[in-house]
Amino acid sequence: MKTFWLVLCLMASSLPLMGAPIIGLWKSVNEETNKPEALVGIYKHQGKFFGKIFGTFNEEGVLEDTIYTPRSRAPGVHGDPYYSGLDIIWDLKKKDDRYHGRICDPEKGKIYDAEVWREGPDLVVRGKIFFFGRNQTWLRVADNDLPSHFKKPDLQKAVPNIPKPKSESKKKEKPNKHDSPTQQVADSKIEK
Repeated sequence: MKTFWLVLCLMASSLPLMGAPIIGLWKSVNEETNKPEALVGIYKHQGKFFGKIFGTFNEEGVLEDTIYTPRSRAPGVHGDPYYSGLDIIWDLKKKDDRYHGRICDPEKGKIYDAEVWREGPDLVVRGKIFFFGRNQTWLRVADNDLPSHFKKPDLQKAVPNIPKPKSESKKKEKPNKHDSPTQQVADSKIEK
């Protein structure tokens, strides 16, 4: 009988872990320097998962640029928004044991397919084009990893801020096939 209650208690305590094991704060780590680069919060919004940058680290690995004190801007994204507060992962949906969606390199303004999964305590994030891609291992952030001046964000209140790459904003819209040739010429003159 004691074994039954022990098993039941263990199962009940593991229920929160079974829901969405990717939700939480993660540190992306530079593969070459082995130092943290960004503090990313994975959260759920309207049935999909998103990854928002809540802070970036300097070369010494100190969290400096945050959602509370943004400094650096994303040069590859339309409007040059701050890195902190920008979603770099969006529309993740679970399929089997992985999550699939989109990921953005905010420095270059490139968007890739994304695949995210857990490997032990770590999160593996893969950006890819077709079958070619690159994996990056992210580390779970513990409360004592955060500086005392940084207020831990409430991920349940996060709202997506999806980036639009500059390359997309430069593309001109094609004329509507229902517009008359005169209308298409007039529209092209307005654009100039």
